[in-house]
Amino acid sequence: MALLSGQNLSCVKQDRTLFENITFSVHPAELLYIRGQNGSGKTSLLRILVGLSDPASGAVLFNGQSIIEVADAYHQGLVYFGHKLGLNLSLNGIENLQFWCQLNNVVVDDNQLFALMAALGLVGLEDLPVRQLSAGQQRRVALARLWLKTDAKIWILDEPFTALDVQGIELLKSKMVQHLSQGGGVIITSHQQLDIPYQTSELMLEYRL
Repeated sequence: MALLSGQNLSCVKQDRTLFENITFSVHPAELLYIRGQNGSGKTSLLRILVGLSDPASGAVLFNGQSIIEVADAYHQGLVYFGHKLGLNLSLNGIENLQFWCQLNNVVVDDNQLFALMAALGLVGLEDLPVRQLSAGQQRRVALARLWLKTDAKIWILDEPFTALDVQGIELLKSKMVQHLSQGGGVIITSHQQLDIPYQTSELMLEYRL
């Protein structure tokens, strides 16, 4: 059974149809790569998949059930990484992660958070307000959620490599491979060339006038 599937999805914004009748599925240990020009609806599709927007038509299914009907179970098994990082710029990295863990029922102690910050190349930056970090460093703090939510079944990632350096990109790719090897699914948009050694399918969105 597919972890996540879209059935005949359509999206209309300001009287312009971005896409229509899109059907796809993502199975365990599978990555779906969504491609398309700017304005073709990639981010709009991801927002529909995570339940932040409603489709003009169609349905999104998690383990064969509508995400509307199983919303709690779906969001417990989901990690969404969008364009907005969801960080409080006045808090430091540790405080941001502590707050996120509380919201998502993730049990973790401070020592684990400090170790994770170190693993992500953020040693010595733990006490700095996030606003003082570079764009790439802020992104690493936000991406730490992928390491923390170990029970997530599906990752939905919108341009996650943006602002990351080579080391950060390789770190994230390695984590994606680990997630896939454990039977998770990944849906991603990216301008980076993907070379993930797991089953990959592509969905191309065409820009519509």
